[in-house]
Amino acid sequence: MAFATDTRRATAHHLSEDLSVAVYAALQRVINFRAYRRTIRELSELSSHNLADLGLHRSEIRRVAHESVYGTRP
Repeated sequence: MAFATDTRRATAHHLSEDLSVAVYAALQRVINFRAYRRTIRELSELSSHNLADLGLHRSEIRRVAHESVYGTRP
């Protein structure tokens, strides 16, 4: 017959793993958002002529930035 004698260690280990995963996910969201904002800023600085050379219209900047960072449409 098996008894659970020390569940505190296992629980603490799982909590620290969960916390690590949560912190990593939060940092990744911040990194992605900063890349998204940087992409918008850089594309916005281009002239309409340069955007047209890239096949873009100014109204597409946010969508293109979102796709480049997150890989999906907003």
